[in-house]
Amino acid sequence: MQLPEDFIRETRQLMGEERFNSYLEAFEEEAPVSIRLNPRTQRGQSPCVLAASDVPWCEEGYYLEGRPQFTFDPLFHAGCYYVQEAASMFVTHVLRELSNLSPLNALDMCAAPGGKSTAMLSVLPEGSTLVSNEPIPTRAQILLENITKWGAKNCIVTNNYPRDFKKAKTKFDLILCDVPCSGEGMFRKDPATISEWSVQNVEKCWRLQREIVADAWECLNPGGILIYSTCTFNTKENEENVRWMMEEYDAEPIDIPIDPSWHITGSLLDGFDAPVYRFIPGITRSEGLFVCVLKKRGEDTKGSGTSVSLKGLKVLEADIPQGESPHVDLPYSEALKYLRGETLVLPADTPRGIVTVTYKGFALGPVKNIGNRANNLYPKPWRIKTTHLPTEEVKIIDIQ
Repeated sequence: MQLPEDFIRETRQLMGEERFNSYLEAFEEEAPVSIRLNPRTQRGQSPCVLAASDVPWCEEGYYLEGRPQFTFDPLFHAGCYYVQEAASMFVTHVLRELSNLSPLNALDMCAAPGGKSTAMLSVLPEGSTLVSNEPIPTRAQILLENITKWGAKNCIVTNNYPRDFKKAKTKFDLILCDVPCSGEGMFRKDPATISEWSVQNVEKCWRLQREIVADAWECLNPGGILIYSTCTFNTKENEENVRWMMEEYDAEPIDIPIDPSWHITGSLLDGFDAPVYRFIPGITRSEGLFVCVLKKRGEDTKGSGTSVSLKGLKVLEADIPQGESPHVDLPYSEALKYLRGETLVLPADTPRGIVTVTYKGFALGPVKNIGNRANNLYPKPWRIKTTHLPTEEVKIIDIQ
């Protein structure tokens, strides 16, 4: 795999020879595959994740042995788990370390495809509300699908630019800015990102990141928390942006306790020792990520109970029937037929009208039962497109 010469030169100097060589050696290994369980899968005891080991900084996270065919697991489509880079699960550790927080109004500013939003929903204090936002319409629809499948009732999906929240004068207690970046941390997992990298793009990214943070900071209540993250290594998009926040807004970095065995790297910028957290492939068992947690100075107003006002903002809702309906559980082969958008034939005693079909007790989606058949109402963009189906059941988690 040929990395850009400018990237090699700058990153070797940044990381140092030993750390950089460990990073290069990671390209000889397969990228780790990990999933994070949805708390609603709990039925008295945790489900068993097959052939897995724990992600140490996330109670719900597991590394898998190899990459199974997630597409053909109905429990994946039912939102029982989310496929996510292990480093990105670190947000659950951050929120647990801030566990003395009261119910929060939270915003995930650049949320698609939804990994960090679903992680936040698992650990935010009870009574919290999360606004999960994505500026790009096509990506916002993917976000809506994943949030809907996750099944959280305290999450609102929106499709707006950061400046729209500032214009609407919407206020939050917690904002996650997982900002667009040059993607250096994804080179191993997604080689296409290598060809997109350039020194010029790094320059473009750090400027855009500051624009997003500036809008987000206006929306943050005094005493509120900003979680800043990228999936890149360089200091321009990371430490230098954090230093800018500290100087521009008097932002206070928060120290998040970590275990040394996790091998998370701190600041790599000379003369800058604020608490930051950098995941490097070959050192940490993950792809690349950078995180810093900052507090807005002022009288703490969190937990005031004020509801989120989204007046003037674009809110998205899934085009599926709402409300309670009878449930019918499907065997594996029928569940795949449903997920492909096919018509089903339900048991003769099934009530007419809207029916929710389930797999192992977890909802997949609605059908309209007209007696001799049940018309499929599963949203077309969500359907399995491939005509190739597995000969055996794909089983990733075992739910009793």
